[in-house]
Amino acid sequence: MAEKIRVLLVDDHALFRGGVKALLQRHDEFEVLDEAGDGLEGIKRARSLKPDVVLLDLHMPGISGLEAVKVINEEMPGVRVLMLTVSEDAQDLMEALRAGASGYLLKNIETDALLDAIRRAAEGDSVVSPQMTAKLVQGVRGQNRGGNAQIERDRFSPRERDILEGLALGGSNKEIARTLDLAESTVKIHVQNIFKKLGMTSRVQVALYAAEHGFGPPPRQT
Repeated sequence: MAEKIRVLLVDDHALFRGGVKALLQRHDEFEVLDEAGDGLEGIKRARSLKPDVVLLDLHMPGISGLEAVKVINEEMPGVRVLMLTVSEDAQDLMEALRAGASGYLLKNIETDALLDAIRRAAEGDSVVSPQMTAKLVQGVRGQNRGGNAQIERDRFSPRERDILEGLALGGSNKEIARTLDLAESTVKIHVQNIFKKLGMTSRVQVALYAAEHGFGPPPRQT
């Protein structure tokens, strides 16, 4: 029997926590370890329980979700954090990903999509939805990065640049492998090498970096 995905719920709305907990408990592959009502308590319980995935609200009284994800990412890099929020603000999205969140989900997400996001996060994958990824790419490309883009590109081999282009669009290893006609295991090795070069632990941190430095096609005009 496969190991269960161990989940910690952190949200200041008890009714919402209860609904998500009930949903996860209906599926044998998930185990809800505990729940917390604020960022500080969430950090404490993450330290003691070492969950696979933390579902973390963004805006909470006291220590916010943004502050909490920074601490969790720094102290427990193996713990994946999914922001689960009502905020569709692009700045909130970018700040959360820069802080080390492994994904950014809206609370109106469909049930099956939430379950799939938790599975993907547990496997180390990016779980920013295509809509939010597009908003992310549009936002960071609207910032003027000056003349350092080529210097950054020169840090990588041609194949690593191809991989970074896929990551900038939120692609999974499987999707990138299909696009580049490579084995998925080959893509995984390149992704790990990119992580090491950048000193990052999250796919979405790398996707944010890639978008900031011009990897991938330009955003479509609307």
